[in-house]
Amino acid sequence: MPEMQLMFNRHLKYLLYLLAICVLGWGFTDFRTIFAGLALGVAFSFFNLWLIMRRMYAFNAAISSGGKFRSLGTMSRMASAALAAIIALAYPQQFNLISVVLGLMTAYIVIAIDFLIQLKRR
Repeated sequence: MPEMQLMFNRHLKYLLYLLAICVLGWGFTDFRTIFAGLALGVAFSFFNLWLIMRRMYAFNAAISSGGKFRSLGTMSRMASAALAAIIALAYPQQFNLISVVLGLMTAYIVIAIDFLIQLKRR
């Protein structure tokens, strides 16, 4: 599974660059709530990506040993996305809810773009 680790490392790098851009936007522009919402969404998106990678490793180990595996953790990822939305709703003066939702989707967008780039390289 070294290719999975390489993919995760690439996705991590892209998400950290995006998070750095959000922090710079928050610090140097007047759109503080938008960039704070994006940063919050990207942080939770990274957490969801980490969760799915951890579950994929456990899934691979269970399948390799012939055991059974319950789920890939959809409910925990939904709960973390709901927590991000609750934080944005609790503090609307600091976080823009639409930006949080867009930030939550960034890991999936990064995965799709990375897939297209890797497909083009082959």
